[in-house]
Amino acid sequence: MPTLEDYAKVAGTAAVDELKLISDYLKGASIQNINSTAVGGGVAEILNRMVPLLNELGVETIWDVIRGNEEFFNVTKAFHNALHGSEEEITDRMLEVFMETTADNLANFEPKSPFIVIHDPQPIGLISKRNITSAKWIWRCHVDVSTPHKKVWSFLSEFIEKYDASIFSMPSFAKKLPVPQFIIPPSIDPLSDKNRKLTSEEIQSVLDKYEIPKDKPIVTQISRFDRLKDPVGVIKAYKLAKKHNDFRLILAGGGASDDPEGAVVLAEVQECAQGDPDIHILFLPHDNLVINALQRASTIIIQKSIKEGFGLTISEALWKNKPVVAGAVGGIKSQIINGVTGYLTNSIEGTAYSIEKLLNNPQLAKKMGENGHEFVKNNFLLTRHLKDYLLLALTLH
Repeated sequence: MPTLEDYAKVAGTAAVDELKLISDYLKGASIQNINSTAVGGGVAEILNRMVPLLNELGVETIWDVIRGNEEFFNVTKAFHNALHGSEEEITDRMLEVFMETTADNLANFEPKSPFIVIHDPQPIGLISKRNITSAKWIWRCHVDVSTPHKKVWSFLSEFIEKYDASIFSMPSFAKKLPVPQFIIPPSIDPLSDKNRKLTSEEIQSVLDKYEIPKDKPIVTQISRFDRLKDPVGVIKAYKLAKKHNDFRLILAGGGASDDPEGAVVLAEVQECAQGDPDIHILFLPHDNLVINALQRASTIIIQKSIKEGFGLTISEALWKNKPVVAGAVGGIKSQIINGVTGYLTNSIEGTAYSIEKLLNNPQLAKKMGENGHEFVKNNFLLTRHLKDYLLLALTLH
């Protein structure tokens, strides 16, 4: 497990020294994080690295996961889509299921720290235990709620208004609330298996394992099989661009225990790709080393999201010096400088055009990748994220 000193070699000594200085003011404090899954998705990935590093800084940090059955996670998946603005039928029974599971989790939940950070809607109802503790409660929203479904937002707002503070990933995500709001973008861990440097042998080994020849350029999208990531749209863009450029397409990703829709979307993608030997669809069981190798083997990375909270795959790809073509939505727009680190698109045709432009201009693609690496280094590394959380804790102390 990398230590803070290892991060100094990547982010700079000054960044780590600053973390140590700030954490000195929080000695004896502790932070309790609660979310809905220990594996899969950006939240679990971030916490997996932040928790041990905060502990190393002397700020005791724990991480708890709520429980829920399939019916509950079907409801929270509908909430997730609805918060992004998708049309969803939200019934009274769905709200009852949410409250029933919340009651079950409340029965087993014990507030343990002076700072309690609740991640996203699934565990939001735990705020009901606020009256038994003097802790500061913070709701951390990782999704784009700029145009939420009114019924869902109204339902959740009754909980949010009881918190001491809220955190959003971008200013455009924030809502009018009677509690203080803070903006903290997510981050990537440059030393994780998903982002660390790999040898050419490690990369080739992964390509061999999944029988992906390196005989032509590779264009890749790494994300959960989720309709909001539009993997079927990626295949349609590939088919348009394929008329003028010969390349391979990889669609790779896994699922999350709180996302029951993934298997259905995967089947739709497989059907759309049927019969094309240059399309490689990989269901990965959260193998970060494989994801790293696939990104590094690629010429271009795609993230054709229709809606997106932040989209850490963007920063992951830019960190690896890869140009990115992505939907101009949500947090993607804060990571891609259009025409500098990649291209923002709004359609299948625009995605195809951008792919062709980069494939036909290798020097442009190389320069965009270099620009992207520096942009991520300055804005979206884990050390900056840790600093933001420590400063927030100091503010609320």
